[in-house]
Amino acid sequence: MQKMGAEDGKVAPEHHHHHHHSDSEIVGSDRTAYSGPLSGPPSKRGGRKSARFNIPDSGAGVGVGVDADEQAYVEITLDVRDDSVAVHSVKTAGGADVEDPELTLLAKGLEKRSSFRAASVVRNASSRIKQVSQELKRLASFSKWTHQARFDRTKSAAAHALKGLKFISKTDGGAGWAAVAKRFDELSENGLLQRSHFGECIGMNKDSKEFAGELFDALTRRRNITGDCINKAQLREFWDQISDQSFDSRLQTFFDMVDKDADGRITEEEVREIISLSASANKLSNIQKQAEEYAALIMEELDPDDNGFIMIQHLEMLLLQAPSHSTRGESRNLSQMLSQKLKATTEHNPVRRWYRDTKYFLLDNWQRVWVMALWIGIMLGLFAWKYVQYRRRAAYDVMGPCVCMAKGAAETLKLNMALILLPVCRNTITWLRNKTKLGVAVPFDDNLNFHKVIAIGVSIGVGIHAIAHLTCDFPRLLHASPEKYKPMVQYFGPQPTSYWHFVKSFEGVSGIIIVVLMAIAFTLASPRFRRGRLNLPRPLNKLTGFNAFWYSHHLFVIVYALLIAHGEKLFLTHKWYKKTTWMYLAVPMTLYACERLIRAFRSSIKPVKILKVAVYPGNVLALHLSKPQGFKYKSGQYMFVNCAAVSPFEWHPFSITSAPGDDYLSVHIRTLGDWTRQLKTVFSEVCQPPANGKSGLLRADCMQGDNPNFPRVLIDGPYGAPAQDYKKYEVVLLVGLGIGATPMISIVKDIVNNMKTAASALESGTAGSGAGGFRTRRAYFYWVTREQGSFEWFRGIMNEVAELDREGVIEMHNYCTSVYEEGDARSALIAMLQSLNHAKNGVDVVSGTRVKSHFAKPNWRNVYKRVALNHSDTRVGVFYCGAPALTKELRQLALDFSHKTSTKFDFHKENF
Repeated sequence: MQKMGAEDGKVAPEHHHHHHHSDSEIVGSDRTAYSGPLSGPPSKRGGRKSARFNIPDSGAGVGVGVDADEQAYVEITLDVRDDSVAVHSVKTAGGADVEDPELTLLAKGLEKRSSFRAASVVRNASSRIKQVSQELKRLASFSKWTHQARFDRTKSAAAHALKGLKFISKTDGGAGWAAVAKRFDELSENGLLQRSHFGECIGMNKDSKEFAGELFDALTRRRNITGDCINKAQLREFWDQISDQSFDSRLQTFFDMVDKDADGRITEEEVREIISLSASANKLSNIQKQAEEYAALIMEELDPDDNGFIMIQHLEMLLLQAPSHSTRGESRNLSQMLSQKLKATTEHNPVRRWYRDTKYFLLDNWQRVWVMALWIGIMLGLFAWKYVQYRRRAAYDVMGPCVCMAKGAAETLKLNMALILLPVCRNTITWLRNKTKLGVAVPFDDNLNFHKVIAIGVSIGVGIHAIAHLTCDFPRLLHASPEKYKPMVQYFGPQPTSYWHFVKSFEGVSGIIIVVLMAIAFTLASPRFRRGRLNLPRPLNKLTGFNAFWYSHHLFVIVYALLIAHGEKLFLTHKWYKKTTWMYLAVPMTLYACERLIRAFRSSIKPVKILKVAVYPGNVLALHLSKPQGFKYKSGQYMFVNCAAVSPFEWHPFSITSAPGDDYLSVHIRTLGDWTRQLKTVFSEVCQPPANGKSGLLRADCMQGDNPNFPRVLIDGPYGAPAQDYKKYEVVLLVGLGIGATPMISIVKDIVNNMKTAASALESGTAGSGAGGFRTRRAYFYWVTREQGSFEWFRGIMNEVAELDREGVIEMHNYCTSVYEEGDARSALIAMLQSLNHAKNGVDVVSGTRVKSHFAKPNWRNVYKRVALNHSDTRVGVFYCGAPALTKELRQLALDFSHKTSTKFDFHKENF
């Protein structure tokens, strides 16, 4: 047995750091001593050796002057084998077994460590013992510290944080190795993987390439590997470490990434570098710019004694004090019960399954069902009426069923060409929505969808009518015998000898022009063309986008004129009262023409003054306008905007982001097409970079004394939208994706204004006089965006809401999807920084507002579940504005929870 005296147990203060143990590895702070696998050259005999180390008390300084009698000792007996060193026992100096869990874990770590092979071989057993002794001294000292100052991991917040710092998304590293090995074979050259390919090999995306490179450097430093490439065995060792589910192991790996000089201490400069790296990986440019400021904040918090560095235990403490998001007690039980209830159940009886599905479908869509049933019924009735009518006429003997098909389709076409105008009479629909109770039975929110359905009906009618005439009726007239044709002379004159006789007639020419113009308008109105999803070569690219859709739709002015003329020149009808095309179209066309005149008249007599303009990151232009006298609107509604400097004819709809109680109007316009791009350019030319403290990239503010020469803007509105019905619900769930948050912001502001009005009325004793139909008592707002800069759009509004909403009526959640999910090592430092800054300054580092941000995408099922748990036996209004991709999921979740819980969710989608 070998004994080491007090001198061997003493550690100088400047090297007393980086004391950490893990379930997978034991790492020393003094990197001059080898801290890799404990293997060496073969030894014919194994032996058992022991060493004694002192553990200094926390209150005493650790140095040369410490009396040996005051030292606490442990005695560690090691088994030295051919290629390994194993811990045999850990005892106190008096011979009693040590029950310290830290040292027990230490022993396990050494045993695990001893199973690895080393690239560089230690020459004799005594040197191996010396290496172990150096690490044990440091780790024993760290163990002493952890007993007194270590954060309590049994707390719920700590338990939640222990799941963090994941370097890979898969929890089973062994299962994931097969895919990693396959990628290694694809990416390696001569059996070696380059550092530049490490991230791709372990499954990280291209945005994390720099982060993966730093992880590679940390893993190679740990193993004293030089160079920028590793073999497959080393990659497997790396993979085992980063996929280790032990929090201590992950913490050590993360610490090594930050500790670039491997001295066991993290300096402020190293903190700044890792903040910048994490911000870059998560596309957080604002944090990257303020990395130095945030590094100072972390050092101030974790290094109060101003030592100039922090240790691994400080990092652990910061991580484990993250807020907990778990539910407890009764809420957890209710959540589990609800989850069980929401599990999909299989109904084996097909009749019962059909009945259940049909019942739910009718309950959820009865408004749409009766409107569609009525429309289809009328179409079938008109078609059958005309078919039977012509079945009894002499023309049937010559042209057969073809003439019946053509005339039946024409009758449905007349009605559909009349109906198709009604859904786009916005003023009329807004009046019906606001002033009547028809909204209970008529789905006004689906006006544009009904417009598209009718367009399909028009297409079918035109197709049947044209094909029946061109391919059947005209050829039969040409080839009919003189006897059969004789009754047709009064309609068509002498029997023609050429097919072109019919085509070149007014009826033929006008019909063909109508078909061609409709085909152009319908094609350019399809989603792929209208939203510019097709990449066509020049000059064909002008056929995509909103402008092409808008101008092509005005071809219908010609279509309607030709349609009326076409109906007056019918071959088989001569009496004026039987030429009914104009009768169908008269009222809708007059109503639509009045709508357009009202729009032009209203916009010209209600001038607006531009008060403020701001250009924000993410290509967003914010316009603050004076409110015209008598301009009354509801939150959630929209208005049309025209700028003659861009185009004197184009009007584009935008949600109003100001609240009805504000003394101004505001819209936020995202650059998505030609018109919006030119509008942003026009206004950017009159803006300047903002003064200190002002948001936005460019600003111009008349209220602050600026006198820019703004372009002239006209507005028309307001018009009704689904979101305006939020006041009907006591609880609302508002969801906005990107710029889709605009109507929701207005609603949030309106709720706050209504709360202030209600509070003032209560104080003055006139409660109930100013809340006019306002029922909302709780609102959940979820805003999901890809870019950190997007939060600047509504930063002032969100801060105002957070300050005024002292009752907690509005619960706001910001999600930044460019940041990796909570628990991912790439966003771990961002999460730490977020907690620190919010606790100290009350400001979120991601959004720059008082509202704390979440990372990645929301779990929408959990969002619905939480609302259902908090508001049982309640009808909740769900209002969504954003890309169509999420519509299906949110609508289906609303149906599932409505069917299987006592909370009923009414889903409303804004036309986006």
